[in-house]
Amino acid sequence: MVGSRHLIFSLSILILIIAAGTIGYMMIEGWRFVDALYMTVITISTVGFKEVNQVGEGGRIFTMVLVFSGVGFTLYVAAAVVQFMVEGRIRIIMGRRRLNKKIDRLKNHYIVCGYGRIGRVLCRHLKRANIDVAVIEKDSGQIPVMDEDGVLYIVGEATDENSLIKAGIERAKAVVAALATDTDNVFLVLTARQLVPELLIMARASQETAKIKLRAAGANYVESPYEMGAVSMAHRIIRPTVTSFLDLAFAHKRKDIQMEEIPVSNASELVNVQLKDSGIRQNYNLIIIAIKKADGNMLFNPSFEAVIAPNDTVIAVGEVDNLQKLEWALNPKIGGQ
Repeated sequence: MVGSRHLIFSLSILILIIAAGTIGYMMIEGWRFVDALYMTVITISTVGFKEVNQVGEGGRIFTMVLVFSGVGFTLYVAAAVVQFMVEGRIRIIMGRRRLNKKIDRLKNHYIVCGYGRIGRVLCRHLKRANIDVAVIEKDSGQIPVMDEDGVLYIVGEATDENSLIKAGIERAKAVVAALATDTDNVFLVLTARQLVPELLIMARASQETAKIKLRAAGANYVESPYEMGAVSMAHRIIRPTVTSFLDLAFAHKRKDIQMEEIPVSNASELVNVQLKDSGIRQNYNLIIIAIKKADGNMLFNPSFEAVIAPNDTVIAVGEVDNLQKLEWALNPKIGGQ
């Protein structure tokens, strides 16, 4: 910012010197505007061309003043332009290197391909949940937006293997295909699945017919934002109280109440303990909505005799601090214990 202001100020002074020299020759020598401007330019640039007209004594004195005042400043402006260009390029290179180093340190992160409306909202929610994100976006015009949002990004084609590798796909936990067209998303899913066969892939579909192709390409989950939006609107009409509760749990309208899913570790003291003996309700003041078993079965509203087993996932609702305490109890490694 400072460099830009300095450059603009220097160029403004140079323009004033050229204007003053042109007016001076017109008044002293009575020259036409073009002749006066030409004489001013060749004088302060020291190119050494022949004078356009015969210069009188007053014109010579004015030329000497113009040389002393204008030549040095012209060289100064030229140096300022070069400095601005070099420093600007250096800032770009150094900024890119810092981004690459941060991306290289990521592990178990999410790669979001496409930073349009959907990709940006998705990244905002992931960052709010303290999940590491790396973005791949081909439109360089989105760079200021990504810089403002503070996301790590790679500028390039998400369907290109090199871009995915630079984003750390070998170390990533999942890839989200949120490109503008279904065709690009299908090709992206194929490429990502080929690079890392066991990777979790979620894809966006604009049309219903694209869902089948995306799943066939290897996507684990396929979502249609338009369909989800329509379903959400229908629920708000049919079940307004339910949607208000979901907004409370998921939309962060209240910072103190959330719904969270917590994996159960073998190291937890609550493993193989029934809910009635776990103390979750008494000690953490939380409501257990469901327990997802290791085999994928979901126990909704589990009974007090339900047993918490290793590799289960507990879905609970309550205050954020209490959820964090339960997370440390069910998965001690997360809490650093």
